[in-house]
Amino acid sequence: MNKTWWKNSVIYQIYPRSFADSNGDGIGDIKGITQHLDYLKELGVDVIWLSPVYQSPNDDNGYDISDYQAIMEDFGTMEDFDEMLSEMHKRGIKLVMDLVVNHTSDEHPWFVESRKSKDNPYRDYYIWKEGKDGKEPNNWGACFGGSAWEYDKETEMYYLHCFSKKQPDLNWENEKVRREVFDMMTWWCEKGVDGFRMDVISMISKDPAYPDGVSHNGLYGDFGPFVCNGPHVHEYLKEMNQKVLSKYDLITVGEASGVTVEEAKKYANLDGTELNMVFQFEHTDITSGKNGKWTDERFKLRDLRKILNKWQTELEGKAWNSLYWDNHDQPRAVSRFGNDGPMYRELSAKMLATCLHLMKGTPYIYQGEEIGMTNAYFNKLEDYRDIESIHAFEELTENGLLTEEEMMSALKAISRDNARTPMQWDDSENAGFTTGTPWIKVNPNYLQINAKAALEDKDSVFYYYQKLIQMRKEYEIIVDGIFEGLLEDDENIYAYQRKLGDQTLIVACNFSDKKVPCTLFGGAAGGKEMISNYKNHETGILKPYEARVVLIEN
Repeated sequence: MNKTWWKNSVIYQIYPRSFADSNGDGIGDIKGITQHLDYLKELGVDVIWLSPVYQSPNDDNGYDISDYQAIMEDFGTMEDFDEMLSEMHKRGIKLVMDLVVNHTSDEHPWFVESRKSKDNPYRDYYIWKEGKDGKEPNNWGACFGGSAWEYDKETEMYYLHCFSKKQPDLNWENEKVRREVFDMMTWWCEKGVDGFRMDVISMISKDPAYPDGVSHNGLYGDFGPFVCNGPHVHEYLKEMNQKVLSKYDLITVGEASGVTVEEAKKYANLDGTELNMVFQFEHTDITSGKNGKWTDERFKLRDLRKILNKWQTELEGKAWNSLYWDNHDQPRAVSRFGNDGPMYRELSAKMLATCLHLMKGTPYIYQGEEIGMTNAYFNKLEDYRDIESIHAFEELTENGLLTEEEMMSALKAISRDNARTPMQWDDSENAGFTTGTPWIKVNPNYLQINAKAALEDKDSVFYYYQKLIQMRKEYEIIVDGIFEGLLEDDENIYAYQRKLGDQTLIVACNFSDKKVPCTLFGGAAGGKEMISNYKNHETGILKPYEARVVLIEN
């Protein structure tokens, strides 16, 4: 296997609006990030993935871009960006930019021109269709509620927006669009960025027939089969690779909605003709049902194990995995997959970190995960800021699919705003995030859960993550070892082993709040205890949320 730096790396995602505010306006900014780079250096991460900081009217918190080569005023200036990049590189930290090119903002100059007339030179930069029987071109529903089509009175046609109506989809069939995107990417590469995380990149090629989709809850049809992994997506990514990616030493990860293992082998193939890795969503969609993700249902470990093991074993030798529990689009890991109650929050946060970081692939840490931040559990709809959450509440309650109480419970469990509350730096007002009024409420548990407290406690979640990151640098087996699942039917324990040469690394994680039998380490008397979230063990037992790792040399 070729040794490539991104396989050995650990990546930390920053959601800039919520990370650190340097000027007291209540919004995190680029200078705030620069001020906290030493914290990330101490944690030991290699790469920062920065969610969008481009100019944007902010309909979807920056994922609606109006100028790809300018910085949003809320976040600072291009000079601030250049300083941040320089300071990252001084510390040996690389920067991955969020590339959002499935769609733009409707305020992007291309779209402003596109909607002026049917013969405008920019018309074909977007996807315009005639209506059908006096209605939308098909029955597709948008991810953020409503139809995926918006009627434009000026030219009496509809444009496609798979997300918000202020996020029109680009037409990648147009060679000019692709050239514009590749030129913009080259501009950032020349500036010195080290890679791209590509937002919903699996959606850039649509089924040219634009057929109706199956309706799961009676409101709209599912566009997934006709938008995800479309007919030309691999062709477009190969072209992107040839024109841009192959010319620089980059890390690339594609957010691949609807991706299957077979498709992932193409996106992240080991010959390097497309991307380095993809984000898949099977484990985060584990409880989705007829109302999409909107439920407070708890996952079952057997289902989670089956999904994670499948991706580990079936990509072996064919493609590279990305490893994550949460990000800006998901609830907090310790609240969803662990136990965020006072007794078990730290233990389960460490257990989840162990489980993830010792699998095969590149691990991602979402800001605050390294101190065990939890869901916000807002009690009022007006506390939410996320366009997806607010629209879903309105659509599902108004159509009688969920009661207001059921929907509030679902928001507490799964809303994206759970991950977007401000980073908890210390126990001062607003958690040290801002001297002003934060754009979204701070989680009230910041008095107990904050970075300052974590740094002062040598047994904290922060130092546990630091140790896992150090281990990755020291032990080749963590990067290159073959994955083998263990205890395939256990209801409480997720266990696996990694093998490389004469070494075997055994990992066992108790996902329950009770003691459970575990005989995996019975024959490991000569093994080396690598890391554990408990100070001592009971023979043949895993304590509640215990994670134990042993290295055996044969």
